[in-house]
Amino acid sequence: MVSGTVQGVFFRDTCRREALAQGVSGWVRNLPGGEVEALFDGGEGAVEAMVRWARTGPPTADVRAVEVHEEAAPEELRGFEVRPTPRDAA
Repeated sequence: MVSGTVQGVFFRDTCRREALAQGVSGWVRNLPGGEVEALFDGGEGAVEAMVRWARTGPPTADVRAVEVHEEAAPEELRGFEVRPTPRDAA
C-alpha cells in the first residue's frame, strides 16, 4: 500500500506503464482512504524495481510511505491493469 499524495496525480497510469516496461504482471487501484494498492508479479529484480519506483511514484506524487507484503500470487496474472476502487463494506 502506498500513502501520501498518490491519488489524482496519475500514479495508477504511470505505475501501469512502468510495470509493462519492467515485464511485471499485476494490478493497481485507488483505495477509499486515499491510498493506492498494487500487486506486482514477476521476476525478483523486476518486482524489486517496481517497489523502488512506488517509493517515489510519478513526478506529481508525494509518497509518504510504502507497505510491502510478500505473498504467493492468489490468481494467474497476465498483463497489468488499473482496477476500480473497491467500495467500503460499511
